Amino acid sequence: MTLRRTFLTSTLGLAATALLPLRTTRAEDAWPRTVRHDAGELTLPARPKRIVSTAPSLTGILLAIGAPVVATAATTPSALTDDKGFFSQWAAVADERGVEMLYGKLEFDIEAVIGAEPDLLIVSATGADSVVAHYAELEAQGIPAIVVNYSNQSWQDIALELGKATGLEDQAAEAIRRFDAYAAEVAATLPRVAGTASIVGYNVGGSYSVSKPTSPQAQLLAALGMTLVGLPESLRGQVTRASDFEFISQENLPAAIAGDSVFLLRATQEDVTAFLADPVLTNLPAVAGKRVYPLGPTSFRIDYYSGLQMIDTVALSLKTQ
Repeated sequence: MTLRRTFLTSTLGLAATALLPLRTTRAEDAWPRTVRHDAGELTLPARPKRIVSTAPSLTGILLAIGAPVVATAATTPSALTDDKGFFSQWAAVADERGVEMLYGKLEFDIEAVIGAEPDLLIVSATGADSVVAHYAELEAQGIPAIVVNYSNQSWQDIALELGKATGLEDQAAEAIRRFDAYAAEVAATLPRVAGTASIVGYNVGGSYSVSKPTSPQAQLLAALGMTLVGLPESLRGQVTRASDFEFISQENLPAAIAGDSVFLLRATQEDVTAFLADPVLTNLPAVAGKRVYPLGPTSFRIDYYSGLQMIDTVALSLKTQ
């Protein structure tokens, strides 16, 4: 399990570091350093002091490790953001630290990037907030940038990658330790969820999907003591698109949900009510037993802050059922 494996790895790494002679140069103090990233290599002369993020999906992780973020791109304001377009799970932290909006609605603005005078620019490799198509243009302007892929690794792995690039290795390890400790603390207080559980994307933008047991959301629920199941093999031929979730048609949804309990992605209690009232799903054991729970509106992507919110949402639902 990535959550626990990463924690164990980081713990052993910290223990090994503690055994080194005091005269040994700490890795986080070694500059200049060359960072390998998804678009090549970047040599940084010193620890970055003005970090700018063009990827709102990565900004929360930067804030969690205490990176000196001075500006971030914002997405289109919605129910998932504040009025600037900062994701709600980290918007208050960004405001508290004085993070400025780089540009809004994910409309790339190189003049804004230049004006922010970053000594490190963070670019995502994929997703709606990726500006990797402008990487050559940024290089031509002499802007030091690294490209990070958040689609194929956990927030913990990304935190370690960003910690290495920013000289904040210890802070990244500490953020992971805090998160793991909080998950374990909450897990110890939860009532036992009998049987298996499915994570379902129910009418999310008109789509229907079931999480793989390896998704970040599934790993977090497993850390809280649940046993996750994915799509039955008999429906493998019905999958229309797959990533961490496997997408299917609405008519196949009842057969696709194999869990005794259901946790709904990007959902509130209103979504749970709609799910329970769906006549197509009436015969599901989870519906008959009213074992359907929301994961919270920010659960669509797990970072440090949205992960904590998901833990709190699950705990509240299970303790008040």
